[in-house]
Parts: sequence; structure tokens; C-alpha cells
Amino acid sequence: MLKTKNRRIFLSAFIPPLGQNHQADSKSQLAQPKLDLLQPLRQWLDTIEIQNRKLAKFIAKLIPAQCPFERDIMLFGRKIAHIPPMCKLNPLYNELVYLRFRALCYLVDQCGEDIQSYC
Repeated sequence: MLKTKNRRIFLSAFIPPLGQNHQADSKSQLAQPKLDLLQPLRQWLDTIEIQNRKLAKFIAKLIPAQCPFERDIMLFGRKIAHIPPMCKLNPLYNELVYLRFRALCYLVDQCGEDIQSYC
């Protein structure tokens, strides 16, 4: 129970207590290994070393800085709908963003280039 200025808040109303069934379910979920078919591809993307200016430029141009699918749908100058970015649905999103980041870092640190054109 928490005391506020005027009211008492009972946390049990918002947070269900953990019972033995919930603990048993979580243990059984941890015991079962999950099959990840994309793990080898993720590891390969993480191990790519960028040591070439042309490769770094190619990666920086190939992987977009922002989600290309995000759009505002306009009708007669008014926004009637918004399509949210769906890049987070891509299972390799984090690895690709990190690869692009490494390419841009290589261009700045090793080559001394200005990367404003890639942003």
C-alpha cells in the first residue's frame, strides 16, 4: 500500500501476485530452447569488417537512415492517415542498422569523409 496526499493506493489492484502456477510456467518456458533460424545470418552481419572505402560507401547508401515505408497520406492539403514505420518488424533490423553505423564510423574515422550526405 502506498500513501499519497489524499488517497491510498493498493498495488495488488494493479499487479497480480505471483502464484505457484505462474512460477512453474516461467520455469518451463526457460527450459525449452527456442529455434532461431536467422542466428547464423545475424552473426555473419555482426562479423563483417569494413576495411574498404568503396564497401563502406556502398553499405551507407544501401541501408537507409530512416524507414522508407513511413508515410503521411495527404488529401487536399490535410493529413488523413499516417503509415507508421515498419522497420522494427524486420528481424534483422538491429544488425543492419549497426552495420550501417560501422560503415559510417569507418568513413569518418579512417577516411576523414563528411557523412552528411548519407544522413
